Amino acid sequence: MARWIADWHPDDPAFWESSGKRVARRNLVFSILAEHLGFTVWTLWSIVATRMGSYEFTTDQLFWLVALPNLIGSALRLPYTFGPARFGGRNFTVVSAVLLLIPAVLLAVAVNDPGTPYWLFLVIAALAGFGGGNFASSMANITYFYPRAKQGVALGLNAAGGNVGVSSVQLVMPLVIGAFGLAAAGWFWIPFIVVAAACAWFFMDNLTTARANPREQVAVAGKAQTWIMSFLYIGTFGSFIGYSTAFPLLSKSLFPDSPYAAVAFAGPLVGSLVRPFGGWLADRLGGAPVTLWNFAAMGGGVLLVWAAGEGGGFWPFFLAFQLLFLTSGIGNGSTYRMIPAIFQAKAVAERGEGEEALLYGKRQASAAIGVISAVGALGGFLINRAFGMSFAASGSPAPAFLAFGLFYATCFALTWWCYTRRVGVRVVASLAHARV
Repeated sequence: MARWIADWHPDDPAFWESSGKRVARRNLVFSILAEHLGFTVWTLWSIVATRMGSYEFTTDQLFWLVALPNLIGSALRLPYTFGPARFGGRNFTVVSAVLLLIPAVLLAVAVNDPGTPYWLFLVIAALAGFGGGNFASSMANITYFYPRAKQGVALGLNAAGGNVGVSSVQLVMPLVIGAFGLAAAGWFWIPFIVVAAACAWFFMDNLTTARANPREQVAVAGKAQTWIMSFLYIGTFGSFIGYSTAFPLLSKSLFPDSPYAAVAFAGPLVGSLVRPFGGWLADRLGGAPVTLWNFAAMGGGVLLVWAAGEGGGFWPFFLAFQLLFLTSGIGNGSTYRMIPAIFQAKAVAERGEGEEALLYGKRQASAAIGVISAVGALGGFLINRAFGMSFAASGSPAPAFLAFGLFYATCFALTWWCYTRRVGVRVVASLAHARV
C-alpha cells in the first residue's frame, strides 16, 4: 500500500526541526539514487557510440545515436513532471526506475548481434530517453519536501546527484566494456536499477499536499517567466548534458590517439559537483546576477575550447573544456534556484504570506520546473546535432562553436534585460533576486 503523508508544513520552523527535516532528507537520498541511475542509462550512448567501430557508421550517424536520447528525454520531462502530483512522488519514482530496465536490456541484446541494423540502434537509443525524464519528476517531487530558504541547496544536491551519473558512465563503462565486451554496457546497470526501485518503494513517501489540479499545473505554460527561464536553461543544463555526451566522440574525432576515454568522466564530474555551489551562490547573491556573469564566462570558455581545438593538442583542449563544464554546472544551480524564487515570490505578491499561498507557489514552481527542464534538455540534442552537422559540412567543429558563442551572448543579454537592469528605481525582475 502506498505511503501518503497528509500533514506536511516544511515552512513551519517547529515542524521542520521536529520531524520534517528527517523525512525530507530520507526522500532526498533515495531520490538522488534513482535519478543517478536515470542519468547513467540516459547517457550510456556517449560511450557506446565510441566503441561501435565494427558497424562502420559515419561520424554524423554516431552523433545521432548520442543525440537521440537527449531529444526523447527532453520530451518525456513534460509528462514526468506531472507524475508525482498525479500518482505520488514515491510511486512514480518506483515506476520511472523500473522503466530503465527496458533500454538497458535491449542494448545488451542488440550489440551481441553484428547484424543489428542502424535503425534498431536508433530505437534503443531513443528508449534510453526514459532516463532523461527522471530528472523532471525527481526535481518536481523534492520541491515540496523543503522550505523556501533551503530549496537552493536541496535542489542542487538532488540535481548534482543525478548529474554525477554521467560521470559514472564515462568512468566505469570503458573499464567494463574493455573487460567484458560491449554488451556489458547494458547488463552492468540492471542490478543497480533494481536496487534503486526497491529503495524508493520501501523508503520514500508520497505527499498529499503535492496533489495538484492538472489545469493549474499546465497554466504555467502561459506565463512569460516559464519560457524566459526555459531559454536560459538551454544555455546551462542543455550545455552540460550536451557537452557531457558529445565530449568522448568529439575528442575521438579530433584526437583519435588521445586518452580521451580515460579522462572523459572528469568534466561531467566537475559540472555535477559544482551545481550545489551554484545554488548556494544564488541563495546568497541572487540567481540573476550569478547567472548573468556565468553566461559571460561560458562565452569565454567556448572561445578557449575553439582555439585549443584548432591549434593545440588534446590536453589544452581538455583543460579548456573543463571551464565549460565548471560554468555550466554553476549555471545549472543558479538558474534552477531562480525558478522557485520567481514563482513563490509571485504567489506571495498575489495571495499574501499564508501557507496556502506558499503551497500554491510550490505547485506553480514544480510545474514550471518540468516545462523548463524539458526545454532545457533540448540543448543536449542541439549540441550533438550541431557537432554532427558541423563535421558533415566542414570536417571541423568550428561552426558549431561559433553558434554556441553567439547563443551565450544572447543568454547574457536576455538575463540582463529581464532580471538585472534597472528602470527608474525598480529592479525589473526583483523576483529573480529574491533570497527566499
